[in-house]
Amino acid sequence: MSLGTISISGPFLMDQAIPGVILELQRLIVSVLNAAILFAVAPLLMGVVGRTRARLLGRPGPVFWQPYRDLQKLLRKTPVLPDTATDYYHIWPYAAFAATATAALLVPGFALGMATEKISDLITFIGLLALARAATMLAGLETGFGFGGAGAGRDALFSLFTEAAMLLLVLTFVLVAHQPSIDGIAAEFRDGRIGVSVSLGFALAAILAVALTETGRIPADNPAGHLELGMVHEAMLLEYSGKYLAIFHYTAMLRLALWFTLVGTIFCPFGMGTAADFFSWPLGMILWFAKIFAAAVALPFFEVSTAKMRVFRVPEFLGVALLLGLLSGVFLFVAARLGG
Repeated sequence: MSLGTISISGPFLMDQAIPGVILELQRLIVSVLNAAILFAVAPLLMGVVGRTRARLLGRPGPVFWQPYRDLQKLLRKTPVLPDTATDYYHIWPYAAFAATATAALLVPGFALGMATEKISDLITFIGLLALARAATMLAGLETGFGFGGAGAGRDALFSLFTEAAMLLLVLTFVLVAHQPSIDGIAAEFRDGRIGVSVSLGFALAAILAVALTETGRIPADNPAGHLELGMVHEAMLLEYSGKYLAIFHYTAMLRLALWFTLVGTIFCPFGMGTAADFFSWPLGMILWFAKIFAAAVALPFFEVSTAKMRVFRVPEFLGVALLLGLLSGVFLFVAARLGG
C-alpha cells in the first residue's frame, strides 16, 4: 500500500452500515404490518358492504362481523367430496388463496417503500390475479358439474376483457410515472406532480369497471343472488363445502379489500407515509382505513341503484372499460408528444 493511501475500516464502516440495516428493517416491518392489516380487515369490509346494502334495502342486515362467524362455521364443518372429484379437488382453494395473498403483499396500503417494492409492478399483479382466477375456474370444472362449467366459461370470457383493459392501463400509468411499479405510480400522484386530466378520469372509470367484474359485484355479477342461469363466481363453488368453501370465500373477501386498496393507493395516495419515516405511519394507517371503509360504504349505494346486467351484456360493459383504457393511454401519449 502506498503512503498516500488511507485505510478505512472497523467502527466507521459499522456506523455506515447501521442506518441501512435499520431502513431495511423498517421496510420489512411495513410489509408485515400492511399484509397483516389487510388480511385481518378483509372480512370486516365485506361485513360493512353487506350491512350497508341491507340497510339501503330497508332490512336490518347482519352485524359487521358476521363474515368472521360464517368463516368459523364453515371451518368447523366436514367437507363433502363429490364422487366425481379428482385428487386435485383439494388443491384449487389453496392455489387461489396463495396467488391472491401474494398479490396482496405487493400493494402498499399506508406507506410506500415496502420490502416488496422492487417486484410490486402492475404486470406481476395482473399475472397473480390471473393465476387465482385460473385456479377458481379449474375448481368449477373439477367435478364436471354443469353450472360450474358454465360459470368457468363466463369467467374466462370476462377475463379476456378485464386483463386487456388492465394491460392498457399499465401503458397509461407508464406514460404518467415512467415505470409500472405501484409504488412509483402512487409516489407521482402523492407528490402532486400529476394534475387532474380527462385521461386519468378515463383510467379511473376503466379500473373501477374491472374491479367490479374481478370481485363479482353488480352489474357484472351478484354475489347475493343464487339464480343459476346468471351466476358466475358463485356457480364455480357450488360443489365445495367446509374448509374448502371457507378458503374460497375468504379469498373473495381478500380480493375485494385488495382492489379497494389498489384504487385508493393509485388514485388517492395523499397522506401515505414512507417506510423510512416512522412518524408518518399512523396518519397513513388512519387515511388507509378511511379510504377502504369509504369504498365499502359507497359500493352498496352503487349496487342498489344499478341493476345486474344479463350475462351476455357484460362483455359490452367490459368493452367500454377496454375502450376507456385505450383512450386514456392515447390521450396521454398525444399530450406528451405535443408538450414535448
